[in-house]
Amino acid sequence: MLGRLESRTKTMIKQNMGTKDWAMLLLLSLLWGGSFFFIGIAVTELPPFSIVTLRVGLAAITLWLVLLVAGYPIPKGGDTWRAFFVMGLFGNAVPFCLIVWGQTHIGVGLASILNAITPLFTLLIAGTFLPDEHLNAKKVLGVIAGLLGVIVLIGPLSLLELGTHTMAQLAVIGATISYACATVYGRRFKTMGISPLVTAVGQVTTATIMLLPVAWLLERPYLLASPSLQVWMAMLALAVFSTAMAYILFFRILSSSGASNVVLVTFLVPITASFLGWSILDEQLQHQHFIGMALIGLGLAIIDGRLWARLRS
Repeated sequence: MLGRLESRTKTMIKQNMGTKDWAMLLLLSLLWGGSFFFIGIAVTELPPFSIVTLRVGLAAITLWLVLLVAGYPIPKGGDTWRAFFVMGLFGNAVPFCLIVWGQTHIGVGLASILNAITPLFTLLIAGTFLPDEHLNAKKVLGVIAGLLGVIVLIGPLSLLELGTHTMAQLAVIGATISYACATVYGRRFKTMGISPLVTAVGQVTTATIMLLPVAWLLERPYLLASPSLQVWMAMLALAVFSTAMAYILFFRILSSSGASNVVLVTFLVPITASFLGWSILDEQLQHQHFIGMALIGLGLAIIDGRLWARLRS
């Protein structure tokens, strides 16, 4: 009994993230926020499913090289690879396909808002299945404030599309539920003693195996003209930084702070994307952007809890 208690204690996560975890979450949002720029370059010459497959495929090659050079043991065992296939299916293959199809019918603004529902679904699923990630009023209030911030930041006018192309909107919502399920399921890798690097390798490898036939059959990439050097550079950046490095960070935060906390990156990505657009593309920031950022910051502060504790004391 004591052994089981010690084992459970080792796999328990921190309810509140520390400074290091918040720093990693911010870095993760920068890596995923930058993906919009790389994808924007790639879509000028490549179809969507080919981009998605290349993204996870090149990331898998990168991570396998890191794994072998660093001397990590190659993951073996049927149970381990079955778990990787579940993560690859619900963390990449299903949501990527749903979002790509959904965005052929609805605008990127509404899709981004719908994607920001991910933390709410994660809270509900984690609160139901994970004993150390209980649902509470503080988390719900923080997520609602963050979601409102995303709506203001992206633009409430995007919501005018609600009610049109219902199936496309349901597809994006289905992707957020898939992300939430994958994130909660991913907690088991800490219990299995699998490192964040090895978990990232397994996820993108199995996702590549599943997505390759989809791209091959639907888009026939072998008939496409060879992409330009600019597109190849964008795809390498998307794979190495916004996928390989990003997933190592994702699983590290998931291992230490849990499913409910790691998906808060969904709120930070629109902020970092706006910042990158302002600093790199010289895009103008309006009043609504700052109001939205403030609401997102308020939501994250509520979830973190330390500011309110200091104010009370």
